Amino acid sequence: MEFLYTDGRNQDFIKLCHLLDAYLNDLVGGEENRTQYLQYNTLEDIHDVVLAYENNNPIGCASFKFFERGIAEVKRLFIKKEYRGKGVSKQLMSLLEKRAKEKGFYKLVLESGAPLIEAMGLYYKTGYAVIENYGQYKDMDESICMLKIL
Repeated sequence: MEFLYTDGRNQDFIKLCHLLDAYLNDLVGGEENRTQYLQYNTLEDIHDVVLAYENNNPIGCASFKFFERGIAEVKRLFIKKEYRGKGVSKQLMSLLEKRAKEKGFYKLVLESGAPLIEAMGLYYKTGYAVIENYGQYKDMDESICMLKIL
């Protein structure tokens, strides 16, 4: 397993994000059921990405973007289905947190949801705690927002 730090323009990251979007669409019964979230999952402001590779094949990604002074927002965590349950997401999150600390962030926030069972399990296991919905997710009842102090 190899890991690469890159940015939101990386073509492997973009392809994995398309797979993530397809997965989310399947999970909620179509893109029309998640339209309110689409505007918050663009890649323009993502400058910090970690990619996981196996045999030069991109298998997972995680990223963060600036949220506010000292706080970054975790975005676009995804592992291809056949590689789930092997600890890849935990390694990606660890590397992502390390990079965030190196860049001066002391907290990470994220938005998830109850249908994302595996992701929610990962977040709880790695020290994230549920907080009041923040920012754009404040009035979205199906969102679950979390925080971790680095």
